[in-house]
Amino acid sequence: MDNSFILLFATVLGLLFGSFLNVCIYRIPREKSIVWPPSSCPNCGARINWYDNIPVLSFLALRGKCRNCKSPISIQYPIVELLTGALTLLFVWRYGLSVWTFVVLAAVYALIILSVIDLDIMIIPDRFSLGMIVLGLAFAWCNPNFSGAWWQKELASLLGAGVGLFGVLAIALLGTWLFKKEAMGGGDVKLMGGIGALIGWEGVITTIVFASFLGLVYAVFLMIFKGKKGGDAIPFGPFLSLGALINLFYLVKPSMLVIEL
Repeated sequence: MDNSFILLFATVLGLLFGSFLNVCIYRIPREKSIVWPPSSCPNCGARINWYDNIPVLSFLALRGKCRNCKSPISIQYPIVELLTGALTLLFVWRYGLSVWTFVVLAAVYALIILSVIDLDIMIIPDRFSLGMIVLGLAFAWCNPNFSGAWWQKELASLLGAGVGLFGVLAIALLGTWLFKKEAMGGGDVKLMGGIGALIGWEGVITTIVFASFLGLVYAVFLMIFKGKKGGDAIPFGPFLSLGALINLFYLVKPSMLVIEL
């Protein structure tokens, strides 16, 4: 099959998934069904027609406003759609068509959802973190981060989850003791368990290094341009997710993949 067609299809599919991720981002924190009812304007309640729900294009055609009440549509919607489409393209290009590709994409979509929710309300829903632990353990057999027999890969995934959970928990408790306030939330700890199950204990370390650096840059930016104080809490989930994405994209051994384009 032609590679360019596969990549184009992956991008379009990613954009469509991005629209669904927006539904999850809005409804899950509000404890609403992600299946029913159909999408509607949060301001006026008018149902959104299918032609007003085309990723990115509908936002541009409507000029970022509801067709019915003309209230502004959050820029988050096209950003999430574009990000999901771009990451789907990148990971399909990176790994081709393999079982591992679909595993990674499931993790990527979970990371996008929890990151935006964390940015919005500073909560990481457990279903995504715990789901990634299950995902990592269930598909350890095809994970290119691990080597050896299937049971050795399973143990490597379990070790990664353990280091992510208990190692980061230890860091969080130490930080709380040193600074006399919560250094890292429980959601971040469980998220690192999910990340560790997918990329191993080494990936846990590099993810924390990447996330700490990026989080520090973000905190300095907020202090300089937004007037935030040094002690103000910031959502750490998005930076952990970005660190995990860097690991998933760059730090595995693609030669171990079973099926490639």
